[in-house]
Amino acid sequence: MQFIGTFWAMVPPIVTIIMGLATKKVNLSLITGLLLGVLLYCGFAPGSSLVTMVSVINESVSSHIGHLLFAVLLGMFVYLITQSGASQSYGEWAVRKLKTKKSSLLATAGLGILIFVDDYFNCLTVGTVMRPLTDRHKISREKLAYIIDTTAAPVCILAPISSWAAGVSSSLPPGSDIDGFNLFLRTMPMNYYALFSIFMVFLIIIMNFDFGLMKHFEKETMLHPRIEDIAVGKTDDKGTGADPSKAPGNAGSFNASGAGSSSSKVTEGRGRARVFDLLLPVIFLVAACVFFMAYTGGFFTGEVGLVDAFANCDAVAACCIGTFLADLFMLFLYVPRKIYTFNQYMDGLEQGFRNMVPAMLLLSLAWSLGNICGESYLDAGSFIAGIVDRFNVPLESMPMFFFIAAIILAFATGTSWGTFVILIPMEISVFAGADTALMVMTTAAVLGGSVCGDHLSPISDTTILSSAGAQCDHLNHVQTQVIYGALVAAISFLCYILAGVTQNSVLGLIAGTILLVAVLSGLKLRDMRMEKAKE
Repeated sequence: MQFIGTFWAMVPPIVTIIMGLATKKVNLSLITGLLLGVLLYCGFAPGSSLVTMVSVINESVSSHIGHLLFAVLLGMFVYLITQSGASQSYGEWAVRKLKTKKSSLLATAGLGILIFVDDYFNCLTVGTVMRPLTDRHKISREKLAYIIDTTAAPVCILAPISSWAAGVSSSLPPGSDIDGFNLFLRTMPMNYYALFSIFMVFLIIIMNFDFGLMKHFEKETMLHPRIEDIAVGKTDDKGTGADPSKAPGNAGSFNASGAGSSSSKVTEGRGRARVFDLLLPVIFLVAACVFFMAYTGGFFTGEVGLVDAFANCDAVAACCIGTFLADLFMLFLYVPRKIYTFNQYMDGLEQGFRNMVPAMLLLSLAWSLGNICGESYLDAGSFIAGIVDRFNVPLESMPMFFFIAAIILAFATGTSWGTFVILIPMEISVFAGADTALMVMTTAAVLGGSVCGDHLSPISDTTILSSAGAQCDHLNHVQTQVIYGALVAAISFLCYILAGVTQNSVLGLIAGTILLVAVLSGLKLRDMRMEKAKE
């Protein structure tokens, strides 16, 4: 068909993004983009388009059923902890220990880095643990979402012991003699976007500086703080306890506060939860997930080492099992001490499931849109591949070129892993399978560009779950984060040009670090001058 493998394959996600930003109705925008995609694929035949749309949704949900199960189990985990009052106790303790806004932000970023095993796990857990503290220090939910998002995928893509290392290793072309896990390790110091994104989070916190739309939300939160009532689990944008889903203009849009707030069935007659009632479940969850990653990778059979086990594990299954056991662990931690009755615990599981439905719907539609634009249908990857083949690009420019290609493809489809699968075999074939330093740098550029596109895309699963974890409006998160990510992407692009030409990745790393500090310092100086001029 004339639309397959052409620029038209990029039109559905482009329309979705523009419509979402214009209307603020994310679900409606995703459905529109999906319907446009199936119409293009079916040559605008209405009957076959509807049948294809159902088929695409079925395929997308079926292939991600493990992720949805994990989201449900983690939603239950989040709700049980929140409703127990443990988050409130932790918040009270943390306010005594972390007395400043800066220290609470550093603690949030640090926790995000520590939870590196899986980005889904990271997004919801960090938000649950740190949101009460950041609320008390009048930090905007948008900034919390940015920190969560930036310490999720960018950290996972640098962590050898994570589900992402296995994803990258499995993206190598069949028959390749390259050791996928070893290649992943060698890309880490060259993954400029991931490294600079994490560095920028700490720079912004230490410099106490924000710019763009983020600055507006930070000022608004200082004037109108959003304080969450942890004991009853009610929250809204003004801290009044109203249900945000009933606010005017919210119908059909995704306000991620629904992922963690609700009318409480589990509020009265409970024992007092302590700080360890939050810490023990989180520690148990992390330990269980790591244990079952090693288990599913074959470590306990004695046939493979720990590193190889993590490289070949079933991360989704491990996280599902670990989260299920953590939910069960809380039954024995809370019920005997009368923090919950057994009936309240069961009600909590049900409510936790319900609270994840908005995020699950959004994820399902985003996956479906990515599927219709994927290899089996409109094949947007072939369009990007055609551009790569059409231009006679020198090998020294390959890191820069593939970085841009990965950003475009990941942004349009909302998936990093899908971008790996398409572009890594392609760039390896450009170098004829030779394991050279430039090939490793280009692979790092693909990984960094994929994370960048995923990071900035409103239809990315990690972007959606970061909004859910922070309980902020999804599009507010997208619009505040995009300028931060775009700055890091521009600097990374320049560094790949420099590193490719000089064949020196360390030089690119040094230049990018200096440039990022200089740009942020310049922006802050300009901001201070403008504030003085107003006075």
